[in-house]
Amino acid sequence: MAVDTSPRSTTWTHVDGEWLPGNPPLIGPTSHAMWLGSTVFDGARWFDGIAPDLDLHCQRINRSALAMGLKPVKSAEEIAALAWEGVGKFDGATAIYIKPMYWGEHGSPGSIVSVDAESTRFALCLFEAPMGGHGGTSLTVSPYRRPSPETAMTEAKTGSLYPNSGRMIAEARNRGFDNALVRDLNGNVVETASSNVFLVRDGVVMTPAANRTFLAGITRARVIGLLRKAGFDVVEATLSVEDFLAADEIFTTGNYSKVVGVTRLDDRSLQQGPVTRKALELYMDWAHGRSESEE
Repeated sequence: MAVDTSPRSTTWTHVDGEWLPGNPPLIGPTSHAMWLGSTVFDGARWFDGIAPDLDLHCQRINRSALAMGLKPVKSAEEIAALAWEGVGKFDGATAIYIKPMYWGEHGSPGSIVSVDAESTRFALCLFEAPMGGHGGTSLTVSPYRRPSPETAMTEAKTGSLYPNSGRMIAEARNRGFDNALVRDLNGNVVETASSNVFLVRDGVVMTPAANRTFLAGITRARVIGLLRKAGFDVVEATLSVEDFLAADEIFTTGNYSKVVGVTRLDDRSLQQGPVTRKALELYMDWAHGRSESEE
């Protein structure tokens, strides 16, 4: 029986100069991206008539393309303009995920494995995806690790990194948790399987220092800046599992749900405390233009 390839929510994709509904067939069995993984993407959000930091997401997709050996074929400004054009195709009742993508169609001359930058293709996919996660999430320490820059393409937001995240989440859910707290090859906590992570202890906010083993996200940087501007002491540091187990609060940041409190870490229960709530409030106030812009 054939698999239903239709998307699970309303979806529009811009490719080769036109908008196509649904899930258009863009990659074939001989495409480099299909069998050798030369894909990069980014993700912004539209909700309540706004698309926070859309420009930064559009800039990052081009940096990811270069890191993958691809050739950006759209400027960040062109991608952002297309995103707003695409938003207009929806009814505005549901939040939208904005996903620009590049991939390679062919291997480079003389090598099947290395991608041919001149064969780079671009698509911009928008689909309905409600905002969620604000009821809290649970974490367990994953047995799997994040790779180092010497062992994987960690400088790019690439689809090839996500099977590792997927197995982290699957393993965590098999043990009754929503997501996983993830370490690098040295045993230091770096993020969750799908978002950046913060802890609060004695009023000090801490987050793993960017060490090139994980994506130090755009929402992470925005929240750090907003908290510091509001007077919080925010420290980027090398952190252990024990640091998180001793925390007063833990929360995550990411484009998909922005700021989410952690209510359980392994055997320890936590509350969505005042700093977590303040971080979400500050972000939403900034996003809706209710506070002074944070550069």
